[in-house]
Amino acid sequence: MFSATKASLILLLFGFLQLLVKVSANVEGDALNALKSSLADPNNVLQSWDPTLVNPCTWFHVTCNSENSVTRVDLGNANLSGNLVTQLGVLTNLQYLELYSNNITGNIPTELGGLNNLVSLDLYLNKLDGEIPSTLGNLEKLRFLRLNNNTLRGEIPRSLTKIASLQVLDLSNNNLTGDIPVNGSFSLFTPISFQNNPNLNELPVTPTPPVSPSPSPISGNSRTGAIAGGVAAGAALLFAAPAIALAWWRRRKPQDHFFDVPAEEDPEVHLGQLKRFSLRELQVATDTFSNRHILGRGGFGKVYKGRLADGSLVAVKRLKEERTQGGELQFQTEVEMISMAVHRNLLRLRGFCMTPTERLLVYPYMSNGSVASCLRERPESQSPLDWQKRKRIALGSARGLAYLHDHCDPKIIHRDVKAANILLDEEYEAVVGDFGLAKLMDYKDTHVTTAVRGTIGHIAPEYLSTGKSSEKTDVFGYGVMLLELITGQRAFDLARLANDDDVMLLDWVKGLLKDRRLEALVDADLQGNYIDEEVEQLIQVALLCTSGSPGERPKMSEVVRMLEGDGLAERWEEWQKEEMFRQDYNPVHHPSTNWIIDSTSHIPPDELSGPR
Repeated sequence: MFSATKASLILLLFGFLQLLVKVSANVEGDALNALKSSLADPNNVLQSWDPTLVNPCTWFHVTCNSENSVTRVDLGNANLSGNLVTQLGVLTNLQYLELYSNNITGNIPTELGGLNNLVSLDLYLNKLDGEIPSTLGNLEKLRFLRLNNNTLRGEIPRSLTKIASLQVLDLSNNNLTGDIPVNGSFSLFTPISFQNNPNLNELPVTPTPPVSPSPSPISGNSRTGAIAGGVAAGAALLFAAPAIALAWWRRRKPQDHFFDVPAEEDPEVHLGQLKRFSLRELQVATDTFSNRHILGRGGFGKVYKGRLADGSLVAVKRLKEERTQGGELQFQTEVEMISMAVHRNLLRLRGFCMTPTERLLVYPYMSNGSVASCLRERPESQSPLDWQKRKRIALGSARGLAYLHDHCDPKIIHRDVKAANILLDEEYEAVVGDFGLAKLMDYKDTHVTTAVRGTIGHIAPEYLSTGKSSEKTDVFGYGVMLLELITGQRAFDLARLANDDDVMLLDWVKGLLKDRRLEALVDADLQGNYIDEEVEQLIQVALLCTSGSPGERPKMSEVVRMLEGDGLAERWEEWQKEEMFRQDYNPVHHPSTNWIIDSTSHIPPDELSGPR
C-alpha cells in the first residue's frame, strides 16, 4: 500500500514538473492570452489566439524571431476595448507594441518599463487614464512613443528625458499637468508634441546655447549687431528668438499647424526632428549634385545620394517645379504636414532646404534601394528577393498606406504607389516613400483641379478619366504593385508586345489566370521556392484592389487585415459572386472560370478611355 501511494506521489510530482516546464516555455503565450482575456473583441481579431498551442508565433497579429520569441504585437485599429495587463512585462524581446486607435481604458502598466528591447510604443487614440509610468524612462532603445489622444493625467515623468534614442514623442490631447521637462531629449520636440493639455505649462524656451554658427551665403543679416554686447548672451538670444516667436504664434492661432522660419534665419534651427539645411550643406554632401550620385529620377525630380558632415548618409530629393516668387509659407506648411506622418513603414523626412531657386527634401538613405530595383536592376552580387521578403514587403507597405489614409489629419493620398516608391531598409522592411509630394508640388493650385500625377500602368481608370484622386486610387496602385512583387515585371512594358502579350501588367496577369497558368506569371527568380496557396491569396488581394469600380476596392486597413489572414476568403467569394452576376446580366463578357473574371469589363467605355 505504501509503495503504491509513493508511486502515485512520484507520478503526481512528475506531472506537476511537466506542467511547470510547459508553463515556463509558454510564458509569452500566457501573457498574450491574459491580454486577450482582458479585452472585448467584437470583430474576433484575436480568434486565432489559442492558449493550447506551444507558443503564440502562429497567432495572427503576432510576430516572432527565429527563437520563437515575440517581437511584435500589431493590434491597431481593431475595435478592442478593456484594459492592458501587467503580464505584458514578460515579453522581454518585444520591439513593437501597436495598440493604437482602439477603446482601451485603464492605466498603462508600469511593467512596460521592463521591455528593454522596445522600439515603438503606440497607444494613441484610446481612452487610457492614470499617469504616464516613470518606468518608461528605462526603455533605452525606444524610438517612437505615442500616447496622444487619451485622458492621461499627472505630470510628464522627467525620466523620459533620459531616452537618448527617442525620435518621435507625442503626448498631445491629454489631461497632463505641471511643467514640460526641457533637459535631454525633450529639447528636440515641438509644442505640437504637448498641445491640447489645458493644465500643462508652456514649453520653456531656454535651451543651452550652441556654438555660434558661421554665416552662410544665404543667411547674412543684421543679427551680428545684436551680439556686440556679449557673445554668449547674443548667441542665446539668437537661438531662442525663433522659439519665442513660434510659441507666441501658436498661442495666438493654436489651430494653425505650420512654422515660419524666414529664409534669412539660422539654418541650424530644428523643428522637432525636422532640420532646415543650408543649400551649401547639401551641395557639399552631394558633390554639387553630381550625376555620379544620382539614385533615381521621377516625376518630382532627381534623388541624390549624399554624406553629411557628421558622416551620415542621406537621400536628397531635388524637387522639379516651375520657379515662382513667394510660396515659402505654403511650402513649409506642406513640408511640416509630411514630417508629422511618422510610422515605421513610412520614409521619415529628415529635413528640407528652401531658397528662392531651390526646394530640396532630405531623407535617410535606404541601403537596399527600392522594390523595383531589387526586382529588376539588382547587381549580380545581390540575391533576389525571396518569397518571405516579398510577403513582408506586401504587408509593410500596406500598413504604411493605411496609416496615411486613416491616421493622418488631413489624410494623405499618395497618388503614385508603385514598386519604385516602396523602399527597403537594411532589414528589407518596406518603407513607403514620396508620400505627400503630389500635394506639395501642387500647393500653388489649391483651388483648381491639378494634372493627373502617377505612372502609367498604376493609374486607376477613374483617376485617369476625371483627374480626381482618393484613397481608392492608392489602393489600385497598391494592387498593381503586388503584381509587380509576384511577377517581377513592370506595370507597363512594351517588350511584352513581342510575344503578343498585353503591355499592361494587370491585363497580362488576367490573361494568364484565365488560362490557369499560375506558374507562368510567378517571377522566375524565385526558382519555384514559393507556396502556391500564398501566391493565389496575394493575387486575390491584388485583384480586389484593382477592381474597376473604386467602390468595390477594399480600404487599405482592410487590405492589412486580409494579408494578416482575416477576411480574405469571404471578401473574395463575395467579389466572385458579384462578377458572376454581372456576367449573367451581360453575356458579352468573358466566360467564367472559377479563378478570375475580368473586373473592368463592366465599366462604361468613357470611364476607361482617359481624359478628353
